Amino acid sequence: MTLSSNRLASKSMAFVLAGGRGSRLRELTDRRVKPAVYFGGKTRIIDFALSNAVNSGIRRISVATQYKAHSLIRHCQRGWNFFRAERNEFLDILPASQRGGDEAWYRGTADAVTQNIDIVDSYDVDYVLILAGDHIYKMDYELMIQHHVDSGADVTIGCLTVPRAEASAFGVLDVDKDDVITSFLEKPADPPGTPDDPSVTLASMGIYVFNWKFLRDLLVRDSEDPNSSHDFGNDLIPEIVKNGKAQAHRFTDSCVRATPQAPAYWRDVGTVDAFWKANLDLTDFTPELDMWDTEWPIWTYSESVPPAKFIHNEANRRGVAISSLVSGGCIISGTEIRNSLLFTQVHTNSYASLDQAVVLPYVNVARSARLTKVVIDRGVHIPEGLIVGEDPDEDKKWFRVSEGGVTLITQNMLNKRAAAL
Repeated sequence: MTLSSNRLASKSMAFVLAGGRGSRLRELTDRRVKPAVYFGGKTRIIDFALSNAVNSGIRRISVATQYKAHSLIRHCQRGWNFFRAERNEFLDILPASQRGGDEAWYRGTADAVTQNIDIVDSYDVDYVLILAGDHIYKMDYELMIQHHVDSGADVTIGCLTVPRAEASAFGVLDVDKDDVITSFLEKPADPPGTPDDPSVTLASMGIYVFNWKFLRDLLVRDSEDPNSSHDFGNDLIPEIVKNGKAQAHRFTDSCVRATPQAPAYWRDVGTVDAFWKANLDLTDFTPELDMWDTEWPIWTYSESVPPAKFIHNEANRRGVAISSLVSGGCIISGTEIRNSLLFTQVHTNSYASLDQAVVLPYVNVARSARLTKVVIDRGVHIPEGLIVGEDPDEDKKWFRVSEGGVTLITQNMLNKRAAAL
């Protein structure tokens, strides 16, 4: 007999792994961990995993933090403090705190759970959903948990369908006709196809569902293995594939779409180019990621700010935004903005222009600045007359220019430039 979906949610918890360095985002993660990086005008990256959990009916959530965690912890405390313990719901922050003995940090993704076994035990749950906190997508986790229960698997792994030519960058799953995983391959040179379509491969999303009793025993054994790296992808999952039953769950079966015909949207915004593009995708006429959906909202901490303001209407001094997203608290004073995304409290001044710009909160753009194809970090003061995005060689002298030609600007970079000039 299949349990009702409401019953499954009430007996499940989400364990969010949010401690990764995110070094490929370069200076954007100098002061914050990747899940705490801003995205989409108001939210942070971690808000997608947390919102998916809440929207799926899961009200017991743990977030394991490690590197540069203050920004993430503060965000969770401010934006995710609506849980009520008297209703048996909560969000716990679990920093690496030497709970296991001599180790100062979590030794791997599995060890992050192992060091908190007593806390998970206290939740009294049947199912544990392991999530990465650093991807952009909408997914009904309840459908995946239901699939796990119905299949009788030891672990169910969320997976993406990707072209074989692109799958070498992922951990991939070889499956049989019932999507039971027969092998788990880490970044193979020749990825396997699927039984129904040899041109595509199933790539792991880093999302796992376990029965807690099974996972608990596995974690204890793994913690005593001196040869283990204590990682789900490297150690636990291959062990289950070899000696147990591992079930693949296709993202297309549980993704939340804007329309039934919309593509299944998932993005790893782990590079400056990917981060820039995913943010600017939201300025499309019909974005693939629906941030306006009230049926599956993305929750976050919302500052109390006034509406955006546009002022001046003169030749070359017109406050206007075209095909752009402009967040609350922004003042667009005599600036032309095109194909850009501005976060909260961005102020721009007369005769400036922004094109294909992702501008994080509390940035000030001085007069006559021209900025094209840029990402600007939080709190940056763009000096008067600065031109970026028109001369790549000049930009590279002072700023971080990505492989895709996106220029990342931070205050430290501008300070060094000012000192040199």
